[in-house]
Amino acid sequence: MQSKQLRVEIDGTRVNVFEYGTQGGQQVLFVHATGFHARCWDQVVSHLPSELHIFAVDMRGHGQSENKGPFTWQRLGQDILSLAEHLGLQNIIGVGHSMGGHCITHAAGHQPRLFRRLILVDPVILSPNLYQNSKRHQYEDVSEHPVARRRSHFASVQEMHDRYVDRKPYSLWQPQVFMDYCTYGLVPAPSGTGLALACPPHIEASIYMGNFDADLYTLIPKIEVPTLVLRARPRDASSKEMDFSASPTWPELADQFPHGQDIMLPELTHFIPMQDPALVADFIRVAAEDS
Repeated sequence: MQSKQLRVEIDGTRVNVFEYGTQGGQQVLFVHATGFHARCWDQVVSHLPSELHIFAVDMRGHGQSENKGPFTWQRLGQDILSLAEHLGLQNIIGVGHSMGGHCITHAAGHQPRLFRRLILVDPVILSPNLYQNSKRHQYEDVSEHPVARRRSHFASVQEMHDRYVDRKPYSLWQPQVFMDYCTYGLVPAPSGTGLALACPPHIEASIYMGNFDADLYTLIPKIEVPTLVLRARPRDASSKEMDFSASPTWPELADQFPHGQDIMLPELTHFIPMQDPALVADFIRVAAEDS
């Protein structure tokens, strides 16, 4: 499916959007995870019928959107509402992975009639008690977060690809998804030499650290549309290491939605759309047919 690139300004920030499919068709809005970008959905989109009208957004600080804060989870969720208003979206099937699932839920909680269905792919919506725990932060400063120390500069897309392709979790992804992740996740480096991550590590780390301040549980009961929660294998409660491949989703999350359904996918990691884009597309296709 061919894409059309849109550059829009929402609330003073330039945001990049990719549009696919047929105008007038069922609208589907894709929202990616922290540190990812809109083109990570390309392989999911490739399995969907062209009759759908699809939008995939680069969230602020990601992809080709402007690196302009604030990068709070509340601001990111509000960006979805502002984007939907700018594009004239309505009766949306909202699809969000990880942070994107949180953002979609935030938007639907504030404007429940905007969405027709939600598909939350291992969303970063934690157990309620974690939002109430004053000692929940592991790090005092963004610079201490391990993500802030990740390598951010590469000579080429191929260098990034070759450096990580055989390492987990990337080695578990479908090859074309990982190539898309590298190809569209790099931008010309500010120094003028080589390429840099489109989402700078300090921004990615600050977003990770902000998730404990984004409690959605007062909003979730307002979301009366059918909501599907896809969950990966759970975290090992005995492990103190940060495990990005395990599910961050509270196992009882789906039960908090008036019409929630929980689907456990223990054979997959947190990166469900990267490992099995056809499976995610199947859930979207069924949702579109039932809409």
